[in-house]
Amino acid sequence: MSYAGDLSPQEAWELLVSNAGAILVDVRTTGEWNSIGVPDLTSLNKDVHFIEWVTEFGPNVHFVSQLAQTGVTPGDNRPIIFICRSGNRSIGAATIATEEGYGPAYNVLEGFEGDADVYGRRVINGWKLRGLPATTYGVGE
Repeated sequence: MSYAGDLSPQEAWELLVSNAGAILVDVRTTGEWNSIGVPDLTSLNKDVHFIEWVTEFGPNVHFVSQLAQTGVTPGDNRPIIFICRSGNRSIGAATIATEEGYGPAYNVLEGFEGDADVYGRRVINGWKLRGLPATTYGVGE
């Protein structure tokens, strides 16, 4: 594994609660943020950082520079928790962040929406289904 590890949604929440320096980066697309909702960290007085891993034009070539804009710096040892829809894109984000000296970087298993059932519905698990803080309002609304 080329990043710090995988966390369940509950473990990710607990790390955000217990570590003042820990940040959450949602790497889904703008469309997902605006149509499905986003994690909500207002009860922790923290912001969720939104950086698309893949844009409408393909891989986000500005991902690392946008990560730097969150206030984390390479070598500062601040936990960075990456979340996507189901825990796949966030692996790539955690891997690149680690390669660039950020982190420890973690992937959230299950992601925001979780795994799909046999009918393609995301009703099995995930941040939102597990009742962790979320809002149905997307970015910029």
